[in-house]
Amino acid sequence: QVQLVESGGGLVQAGGSLRLSCAASGSIFSINTMGWYRQAPGNQRELVAAITSGGITNYADSVKGRFTISRDNTKNTVYLQMNSLKPEDTAVYYCNARGLYSGSFAGFRSWGQGTQVTVSS
Repeated sequence: QVQLVESGGGLVQAGGSLRLSCAASGSIFSINTMGWYRQAPGNQRELVAAITSGGITNYADSVKGRFTISRDNTKNTVYLQMNSLKPEDTAVYYCNARGLYSGSFAGFRSWGQGTQVTVSS
């Protein structure tokens, strides 16, 4: 089993910044992709940003130029630096990881519990 623990959410004024962190632990052989998704009330969960083990990144158009995803492979941790936050960024942010279990080498896809980000106008 793989656990993802998120931290760093909170309340911030428009134009402000927050940094989210997500650490993976458990029976991990390797993690290929780590990413952040978000879900606002009444909306579907959507991809915000993702990063591969090799550092290739992918961003939603709505956050390009404002958010930066990074990861520390030695710590199985992914970060999301969010700058110039807007009220429409308000949502629960979920960490996601895809990889292989140690021992069995079966694939896994795990989710964090979510962290609330609220941007006031």
